[in-house]
Amino acid sequence: MKKLTQLVLALVAITAMTACGGTNYKKTKSGLMYKYVTKASTAAAKEGSILKIHYTQKLNDSLLVSSYGNMPAYAPVTKGQPDAYDVSELFTDLHKGDSLIVVQLVDTLMKKYPPGSMPPFMKSGDRLVWTIKVTDVFADEAAANTDRQGEMAKAQAAEFEKQKGTLAKESKELEAWLASKKITAQKTGTGTYVVVQDPGTGAQADSGKVITVHYVGKKISDEKIFENSHDAGRQPYTFQLGTRNAIAGWDEGLKLFKKGGKGVLYIPGTLAYGQNPPQGSPFKPGEALLFEIEMVDVKDSPAAQQPQATVDTTQKK
Repeated sequence: MKKLTQLVLALVAITAMTACGGTNYKKTKSGLMYKYVTKASTAAAKEGSILKIHYTQKLNDSLLVSSYGNMPAYAPVTKGQPDAYDVSELFTDLHKGDSLIVVQLVDTLMKKYPPGSMPPFMKSGDRLVWTIKVTDVFADEAAANTDRQGEMAKAQAAEFEKQKGTLAKESKELEAWLASKKITAQKTGTGTYVVVQDPGTGAQADSGKVITVHYVGKKISDEKIFENSHDAGRQPYTFQLGTRNAIAGWDEGLKLFKKGGKGVLYIPGTLAYGQNPPQGSPFKPGEALLFEIEMVDVKDSPAAQQPQATVDTTQKK
């Protein structure tokens, strides 16, 4: 028993040394501690390229956030400030296939940032421990955006799989509501119901196209308007279809229209704002919505028009 206890204590000591900056760690100019777990032999990322990264962040031994099972991060490679004390300091030396551990001392962060700017749960003596895995390196934002769209589609499919039971229940309720209103709508995608009043005669809306849509949004529960792009001072919404820059019901239903088309989308809660609607929004969890829409314009994406152009898909409706 004594030997077993000694072995356990030794393993704990080794783990603590690894997590807290033992002799294997190197330091950047700002004092950031890091250690490679795997160092690939591929070419290093160049300034202007985009890293595709999976990561975890722990406060001491407590997990704060993880990209695993979620969307990876897409991080631009820039020549950072030598005193940044940030993981981006290491980006210009990373390769596809690299994995590393990075440690930030909370005491150092407290010195760098104004009093009160650090989260209250972070205390003196704490450490932020990152694990970073570089799964790919892209030459530019256009190439990264193509990959991002694929990852979004996979994440969306995985989320729908989790919510399949809830969506099936919502679909039955929505179908009953449509029947009570004597509305004949076609089901598209995973559960968006669409009435096509006019399909349009211009370019077809599809994933990757940049579309402009006028809309009137209503809650199905009371059919009262909560948003109208025709109001004074408002503009139609322009976004790239199929990139999660709008609710999933839009990404599904709007594909039935061409430029000039008009119709109505009936969207179950899971395909609208789900069980966690935006804070301050007028929606209840799982609330079904309808949108009267007009397809104002359909264009090719900037990436298709200009292969070297960058596309920003970080803004969401």
